[in-house]
Amino acid sequence: MQKRNYQKELEQLLHQLSGAPKVPRLLLHSCCAPCSSYVLEYLSPYFAITVLYYNPNISPKEEYEHRKAEQLRLIAEGDWKNPVTVLDCDWDGEAFDAISRGLEDVPEGGIRCFSCYELRLRAAAEAAKKGGYDYFATTLSISPLKNAQKLNEIGEALAEEYGIPHLPSDFKKKEGYKRSIELSRIFHLYRQDYCGCIYSKRQRNLP
Repeated sequence: MQKRNYQKELEQLLHQLSGAPKVPRLLLHSCCAPCSSYVLEYLSPYFAITVLYYNPNISPKEEYEHRKAEQLRLIAEGDWKNPVTVLDCDWDGEAFDAISRGLEDVPEGGIRCFSCYELRLRAAAEAAKKGGYDYFATTLSISPLKNAQKLNEIGEALAEEYGIPHLPSDFKKKEGYKRSIELSRIFHLYRQDYCGCIYSKRQRNLP
């Protein structure tokens, strides 16, 4: 089976939307400010975006609050083409504990991460459905460490379940990840050195 080019699919969709009489609304799950910086810059000409900051995987809570504060600051300071607003969520560490139970020793990039993708994308799909958005998406595919194919597969399954179109993406393409690093420097954003969960932090600290 030929591997799908999600970036090309996104470009085709954006081309179609560029002439739309009304700016569509996008519910965008964001994992952190640095990853969202490029995605917001890239997508804001085409969408009115609401950023959903739902990341119960982040531990400890102080780290969560630090990253959330940076996300809010970026949105406030950025010069976006269309409005960007925030749908904030409280820290919900129990939700991540529930989906990771029994998977504590699975290496990064495996089934525990896929369950975490679904946890956060499901929250985005639910919020998009409730709010009557035109699309939902996540910034996660910008990371070279995240599985874009799995993210899109999960997003498409949830789109069918909730009846809200999922925006195909592989934001690391077209120098997206590189641009996110540049924007992080411009906005002086805090760039964490582990994904967020206690298990990724533990793996980072291995000798």
